[in-house]
Amino acid sequence: MPVYALNLFDVSNKDEYIAYSKRSVKEVRAHGGRVVSLGKFRQAAQGDIKPRTVLILVEWESIEAFESYRNDPALADLHPHRENGTENYIWHLFDKLEDLRPILKE
Repeated sequence: MPVYALNLFDVSNKDEYIAYSKRSVKEVRAHGGRVVSLGKFRQAAQGDIKPRTVLILVEWESIEAFESYRNDPALADLHPHRENGTENYIWHLFDKLEDLRPILKE
């Protein structure tokens, strides 16, 4: 079942994050992911979460595909660029739903 990875963060080191982003697009695709949306923070409409500057939403073929990207030893040199290039990182996973009925039935 597909999952969405919601990434919210601030860029803390542009060079490090550029090094990550140049390679990550290809690697995300190779591991079964697809970037659905990119966004720059505009304004807080409601809620008390501390705003982050960047939003990236990635659809993964499955939780296993996501984990294969996170844990692939061949990418051990890639992930530190993300970690060193960002701060205030939120990385949450959501199951893909066609509608809200499964949640509303609970």
